[in-house]
Amino acid sequence: MKAVCISEEKGQQKHDIGEAYLRADHGIEGDAHAGKWHRQVSLLAAESVAKVQKALDFQLKSGDFAENILTEGIELFTLPVGTKMKIGQAEGEVTQIGKECHQGCAIRELAGDCVMPREGIFIKVTKSGPVKTGDEIKVLG
Repeated sequence: MKAVCISEEKGQQKHDIGEAYLRADHGIEGDAHAGKWHRQVSLLAAESVAKVQKALDFQLKSGDFAENILTEGIELFTLPVGTKMKIGQAEGEVTQIGKECHQGCAIRELAGDCVMPREGIFIKVTKSGPVKTGDEIKVLG
């Protein structure tokens, strides 16, 4: 895992906090998008961010696409809904692949593209636990 990001309010870009607690049936403690719904935590691959970065003359930061967890080495968007994964000491289940970009998306405005709708995924947390940058993410099936 390359980054753990939150935002205190919806509609904001997220910022890297390095570590967090994933609470079952809730999401990341302190994140505005946590709650009892199917998109508790968002994941995006660093490889997806790199595709957009090539076309930009400014440096993207972790959380710029509103992702909670920035991954590396997993082609997230190919994982089917229902896939279980271990993230640090927590566990989750894929509930959605991609989503519509909201109006006024800052990155879409600046970059002309947002990769989250195509390649980001969402999970619900099924087992609580701490997570931090550098933790392994394992696809359990």
